Amino acid sequence: MKTDDLVLRRAEPSDATALAALWLRSFTAALPTVRRAHSDDAVRDWFTHVVVPGHETWAAVAGDSVIGLLVLGDTEIDQLYLDPPWRGRGVGDRLVALAKERRPGGLDLWTFQVNEPARRFYERHGFHAAEHTDGRRNEEREPDVRYTWRPPGHQGPGDDTRTAPPRHPA
Repeated sequence: MKTDDLVLRRAEPSDATALAALWLRSFTAALPTVRRAHSDDAVRDWFTHVVVPGHETWAAVAGDSVIGLLVLGDTEIDQLYLDPPWRGRGVGDRLVALAKERRPGGLDLWTFQVNEPARRFYERHGFHAAEHTDGRRNEEREPDVRYTWRPPGHQGPGDDTRTAPPRHPA
């Protein structure tokens, strides 16, 4: 299927199972050396009871399949994951464009330092590394990096690196 047929829409409660399955596949493929802090069942429950009902969650849908997800907080990209076969096909570009459209004042996000493809992806989209940590503040205990994106001439509330906590799955 082509990305021309891709639909970005708000996630519905009925999407929670597919979103959790996508997150699990993507995390495993992208981060094979990172210890997951939660079981598969806990991730499924988290999507069903926390993420979809309580956050601005978007699904990238191709045909009948959920192939990407975006979860936005007040000023951050909390989650952005793609089904592995869809990487490099423009889906992530469209999700980042949507995030910037929805949060025009700027965005923060966290990714693991070992996730070089994600880091290059965000840097290509104008995000800049603002803080590196040793992982003590995230559940996985994995060194991470906070990225920021601001439109020209704008400083966002998360620009003070001393107060911005890392955001990883609960």
